[in-house]
Amino acid sequence: MRTIGMAAIAATMAILACSSARADYVPPFKGNDTGGIISASLIGQTDIRALAINHCAQYGKVVKWLSIQKTYGSYSSFACLWTRHGSDERPLRVRY
Repeated sequence: MRTIGMAAIAATMAILACSSARADYVPPFKGNDTGGIISASLIGQTDIRALAINHCAQYGKVVKWLSIQKTYGSYSSFACLWTRHGSDERPLRVRY
């Protein structure tokens, strides 16, 4: 019984040591209800402003850009904010 338990632990450790964690992958667009990031590789391919506006409008919020960087490997970040009470700003979805 003891050797079977040791063999199971050894096999589990070998599998964990050989597999990768995939912790280095970040998608080109990622966000939640507080904001998100957009990869600089998408700047020439799509309208990143429309992506951010659509994302924040899902939560009934508007976009505030925090940083826009156009260098290779960097990310542009934005925040999703509630509209002020009584303001004329409405969260709109962009449809083409």
